[in-house]
Amino acid sequence: MHAKKLDKLATAVLYTIAGIIVTILASLILYILVRGLPHVSWSFLTGKSSSYQAGGGIGIQLYNSFFLLVITLFISVPLSMGAGIFLAEYAKKGRITNFVRTCIEILSSLPSVVVGLFGYLIFVVQFEYGFSIISGALALTVFNLPQMTRNVEDSLKHVHHTQREAGLALGLSRWETVLHVVIPEALPGIVTGIVLASGRIFGEAAALIYTAGQSAPALDWSNWNVLSVSSPISIFRQAETLAVHIWKVNSEGTIPDGTLVSAGSAAVLLIFIFLQGTLWPPRCLFVHCRPLEHGDLFSCSLL
Repeated sequence: MHAKKLDKLATAVLYTIAGIIVTILASLILYILVRGLPHVSWSFLTGKSSSYQAGGGIGIQLYNSFFLLVITLFISVPLSMGAGIFLAEYAKKGRITNFVRTCIEILSSLPSVVVGLFGYLIFVVQFEYGFSIISGALALTVFNLPQMTRNVEDSLKHVHHTQREAGLALGLSRWETVLHVVIPEALPGIVTGIVLASGRIFGEAAALIYTAGQSAPALDWSNWNVLSVSSPISIFRQAETLAVHIWKVNSEGTIPDGTLVSAGSAAVLLIFIFLQGTLWPPRCLFVHCRPLEHGDLFSCSLL
């Protein structure tokens, strides 16, 4: 009887803690949306920003955020996949491998400001890329690479060993087994990590202040020269993202309706981060296979 009372008490405490956390998060989200959505319109989403006049939009900043996200993922996903596959499938246990994993854990705990200063010294100054999209993308790659590498490694390690043995038994090489058996099975976990990293990239501001710049030059949508600073596909131009724009509007205070612009930008940023996690990727694209308890057969189902 005493054990049942303790169990009910512990359950009530856990539910209370969970309810408090959910209430706090829901309150913050509702506060941002209720405060910002009334100021969001089509002209606000597509218009140019203004530094000294009211009525500016966030069109260029929103595009810069998506473009920087694509460039960063284009760099970081292959690197994290390669590093994760090596650590999970090929690296031998020993001091060197443990040292590499320790370094990854240390890098994943670095503040974004430190990564931004590192990116400024290396990519902006040393490599002479200047304040540009490529500098910001490389800095965000350093920022997200440890977490994405660890996610890929953990996803591959959670694949049952019998699936590797089945691939090898069918005459596949080690690399073919990893490519055609292990990676497809671990793909849902890998994509989940990419989606989480995308949210961090889209909402990052501190690292981009020192690398991608704090200005958004006007874009010529008919100019497809990648070396031109007015081209929308150039990676060598400055690119103020939406998160940096929110920080800039609140810190400078030169826009008459800065409070409204900041509130609307924050609501748009929050909505797009939610959309990234809920709409991409479609769950039905993945097939989950698990070994049965007896025999070498596999049970597969759509996710």
